[in-house]
Amino acid sequence: MKHTISVLVQNEFGVLARVAGLFSGRGFNIESLSVAPTLEPTISRMTIVTRGDDRIIEQINKQLHKLINTIKVIDFTHKDCVAREMALIKVSAEEGTRAEVLRITDIFRAKVIDVAPRCYSIEVTGTSSKVDAIIELLRPMGIKEVVRTGPVVLARGARMGEK
Repeated sequence: MKHTISVLVQNEFGVLARVAGLFSGRGFNIESLSVAPTLEPTISRMTIVTRGDDRIIEQINKQLHKLINTIKVIDFTHKDCVAREMALIKVSAEEGTRAEVLRITDIFRAKVIDVAPRCYSIEVTGTSSKVDAIIELLRPMGIKEVVRTGPVVLARGARMGEK
């Protein structure tokens, strides 16, 4: 099962390497990882997507809590949250397909962020399934490149960890 884990850590040198080492040292894969400072510049939020059964995820959570720079760990898998992902998609835009590429972009409320003579670069934000769907519709046009962030999550309602 896929799990999305949010980890608040002290924003210090080597913290990311320690978290990644925790996963690799135990043979766990990180499917996506997003890290950025919070409103408090001394604290960063890591959003980690991984797969595993409940026993494996419990072990990961316990190991993350043991890291010296960890402030808080939350597994959002069964929590009420908002998750969004961003993707940049470079797609062929030949004379015969330009209108269709623009129509698909409009339907998904995406944006054309760069235009070249034979391709468009598109930015799309939404759920992972929305990103998957636009990629599948653009695939027949000739996707040249895709870059995805992986999801970032926020708890609905009050701040993370508050009731």
